[in-house]
Amino acid sequence: MSDDTASAPAGPVRTCVGCRQRESPSALVRIVAGVSDTGTVGAVVDHRRRLPGRGAWLHPDATCLQQAERRRAFGRALRVTGPLDLSALAREFAP
Repeated sequence: MSDDTASAPAGPVRTCVGCRQRESPSALVRIVAGVSDTGTVGAVVDHRRRLPGRGAWLHPDATCLQQAERRRAFGRALRVTGPLDLSALAREFAP
């Protein structure tokens, strides 16, 4: 028996798209793609974790948001082609 199984957290584990650290879902926020009234696709925080569609997980930290933006991780994680408006996330994670 390896020591890795002893340190594995119980329950589901998600990976932050910014820093790539694995955490329990309670330590992360879920991000989904939504279509606005103007027809643009934007990333929004799913506070209740119930919105339909594919989700990406992120630490509630501006640094992780910046890393995810720089790596263009949201488009890949959410499987969105074309531009993705991240202004709602920037407002949500503003200090």
